[in-house]
Amino acid sequence: MITGHEHVHAGGRGGGGGGRDTPEFWQRAERICDLYRNPPQGAILLCIDEKTAIAARSRKHPGRHATPGQVARQEFEYIRHGTASLMAALDVSTGEVLTEVIARNNAVTFTGFLDRIDTLIPDGTDIHVVLDNGSSHTAKHTKAWFEAHPRWTAHFTPAHASWLNQVELVFSALTRSVLRHGDFASRQDLIDKLDSYIINRNETAKPSRWTYDGTPLKAA
Repeated sequence: MITGHEHVHAGGRGGGGGGRDTPEFWQRAERICDLYRNPPQGAILLCIDEKTAIAARSRKHPGRHATPGQVARQEFEYIRHGTASLMAALDVSTGEVLTEVIARNNAVTFTGFLDRIDTLIPDGTDIHVVLDNGSSHTAKHTKAWFEAHPRWTAHFTPAHASWLNQVELVFSALTRSVLRHGDFASRQDLIDKLDSYIINRNETAKPSRWTYDGTPLKAA
């Protein structure tokens, strides 16, 4: 759970850009890292992304706690109760997160979330946002939205390097704390527990000490 100045090392992720060893990748990665190190003065810096198709599952039979001489057992069969998708915006300077459960992951939903944020931030404050190259972030509809809202500036991570987006740290902590061993009686139960986690996290939120050493992975 990321609650405070946790030192996070983001280099060396297998599916990311470490294996995309091109000058363009490193230039784009450097720009994102520099944005974190030197955010624009007087502006808000956000990281936004979606975590989709989160499964609401309950175990078919209850597990068994560890007792003297016996190890704990956990049921491996599940009953499925549907899924939920979550959109999240991380304020890099405070560590606080704004979330919204979404029905569809498309450009209209995404810009609707941006509209919500836009109303919360005072006029005259510039907003910079780090995004990956997902279709909802790069669609014509989204590009038109940014053009119509000039105080917003989008910064895109390199292809295959969405892990350079700090909000992925929040999703990772949420997975470890809520989802990995979670038991959800319904889709709404899942949503309630996601909301509860974010609310509690925001009460003690602080920015992360995020680092990326830029070391490419060795060839397999």
